[in-house]
Amino acid sequence: MRGDPEDPLAATIARRGVVILDGGLATSLEARGADLSGRLWSAQVLRERPDLVRDVHADFLRAGADVVITASYQASFAGLRDAGVDPDETVELLRRSVALARDACVLAARPDALVAASVGPYGAYLADGSEYRGDHALTTADLKRFHRGRLEVLASAAPDLLAIETLPSARELDALLELLDEAAGPPAWITFACRDGERIGDGTPFVEAATRAAVHRRGIGVGINCTPPQYVSPLLRSLRPPPAGVHLVVYPNIGDAWDAQRRRWVRCTRPTAPVQWRELGADVIGGCCGTTPEDIGRLVAPPT
Repeated sequence: MRGDPEDPLAATIARRGVVILDGGLATSLEARGADLSGRLWSAQVLRERPDLVRDVHADFLRAGADVVITASYQASFAGLRDAGVDPDETVELLRRSVALARDACVLAARPDALVAASVGPYGAYLADGSEYRGDHALTTADLKRFHRGRLEVLASAAPDLLAIETLPSARELDALLELLDEAAGPPAWITFACRDGERIGDGTPFVEAATRAAVHRRGIGVGINCTPPQYVSPLLRSLRPPPAGVHLVVYPNIGDAWDAQRRRWVRCTRPTAPVQWRELGADVIGGCCGTTPEDIGRLVAPPT
């Protein structure tokens, strides 16, 4: 690692060579009866049924996850304001997302587990699928204004690290790297939503975006999330040799396609190749939308 922050993933890597992430929080919330049809998605559950969020985190930890990612992906100041939530309650909800993940570590008897605070992209607030395309009109300055408050509150809640995830565009990467430069806080991984085996959502080559993210002083990992699994191996190959001193982080979705108009996943083929991802250098591996605690359990103990 090149920068100043201590690497919270290092101990697990040293012990067994890989860190296992959790899976699709929203998928498991829905399976337990939560209604995620609105624009706030999992943030609505964070507000209305916090114990359910804690219990789902605990399910992933019991399945073998070493890191749980908080329910703050959709919990932006703008999105909660539009739902009638005032700024003070938004601050409380963001802090709650970290506290619930900590509580889950206790509930699952996993004091060694880590908490990554999720920072989702601007497009998630729009709830129109643009988090996978990056085709909105906001400038870098606009994006900094959108992200700044949430980033500051989450950092102050003392998670082990930030999961800056599902980034679809070079412009949003610029905004978040500038914000990370402006204040102290925990280390971060940065992962991209990719449109194919070469490019992130806005068409920027993945190797270009990942290389820029990898050299940031607070960056401890770069990679891919909420991307169909068949694209992961070619994306990792494009990054060889991998950037020195950072983890390669991979947590694809289950392989289905998101229908933003109907707000549901459409079943596609589901190829997976976690063993190959390890061979290509990924040392932080988990799942995103559609993946369950059972899927994460298979990562912990893959079939022989």
